[in-house]
Order: sequence, then structure tokens, then C-alpha cells
Amino acid sequence: MTESRHAIPFGDAPLDALAIVPDAPRALYVFAHGAGAGMEHAFLVHAAHELGARGIATLRYDFPYRTAGSRRPDPQPKLVAAVRAAVAFARETYPALPCVAGGKSMGGRMTSLAHAAAPLDGIRGIAFYGFPLHPAAKPGTARADHLASIDVPMLFLQGTRDKLAPLDTLTPIVGGLPNAHLHVVDGADHGFAVLKRSGRTEDDVHAELADATVSWIQHLP
Repeated sequence: MTESRHAIPFGDAPLDALAIVPDAPRALYVFAHGAGAGMEHAFLVHAAHELGARGIATLRYDFPYRTAGSRRPDPQPKLVAAVRAAVAFARETYPALPCVAGGKSMGGRMTSLAHAAAPLDGIRGIAFYGFPLHPAAKPGTARADHLASIDVPMLFLQGTRDKLAPLDTLTPIVGGLPNAHLHVVDGADHGFAVLKRSGRTEDDVHAELADATVSWIQHLP
């Protein structure tokens, strides 16, 4: 696998990005980070390498606030614009690879919001690593309202202990969407951590996430 740094054009301040490309890539995942950490977060690094080992290239990128060194997320329109810039860059840089997009928590949600507003060119599907159905301690489903207008397949990877997306609420929502698939990770929380008593390791969970993502990508139309 090869790793390369990129600067994604975005107004006056390009977005930092990192691509991991295996020797014979089968597809590319444009992989956005969550609200609490940037593209160098250990979870995203681990996930990208697991995907790379299975033939899936990744393009991780920082949202503008992370590139600027801030920890406070940008307003939604700016986040959505960054998703659109990252996907356009990915399609231009790796035109031969089938492309899917999404990300961890907020990054996945911003990707789906971008696509719902105006389809992301060339995207064959959206994969969510922990869709944040509602903020912490504020139950609701309004964040899922836009999903019904999305016209590409969607993959939801969710833990059974995810407090931001209880399965009894999320499952019927996903079930009512066309071309949506829910993969449940037993014992995982929103960050996909599992309890020691489960007998599972971090590596086990990452392998499951990568296998589920690759299987979904392989069956995309």
C-alpha cells in the first residue's frame, strides 16, 4: 500500500487529506471523520488500513475547522461544502476507481446531507460508521429525515451499545429506506469500543467492520 498527502482545494484554505491506496485497488472510500477528532484519529487510521488490506483505497480528509487547528465544528453548510469538495477531488484524482463516500458519525451524516441536497457526482453508495441519529441525551429521529431522498445504496454499521442511535429506533428507519442495509456490531458503542468481558478485541471489531464494508461494496450495482 502507498500513502500520499494531498491538499484539497477549498476556498482560501485547502483541506488536509491522506490517501491509502493498495497495490490493486477495487474501489475508493471517501472517509470523513467525526466531530471530536480529525482524520488522524486512531479509529480512522485503523479502519483505513483494514480496508486497504482488503483492496479498498481510502481518502481521509479534515474538515475546515480541523485543518485550521480548531476543535469546534464548522457550521453545517461549510461541512457539507467540504464533503462536496473532497468527493470531487477524489473523483478527479482516482477516476478509474468506483467511489463510495461516508464516514464516522458526523462525517457520515454530512456526506448524506450533501448528497440529499444535490447528488454527489459519481458516488455509488454511502457508508456510515456509526450514524448519529440524535445528540447525546436528546432522543429524536429528525436527523434521519433526509435519508429518504437519497437515491444510492446505504450501509449503516452500528453497535448494539450505541447511545446516539438505539437499535430499536434506528432499525425501523433503515428498514423503511430503499437500498439500505444495517450491519449490527454486537457489544460495540458509538466509537465501536467493546467491553473486555465480551472476549472481543479492537482488532476483531475493525476486521468485522472492514469485512462488512467490503462485502457491501462488492454487491453495489
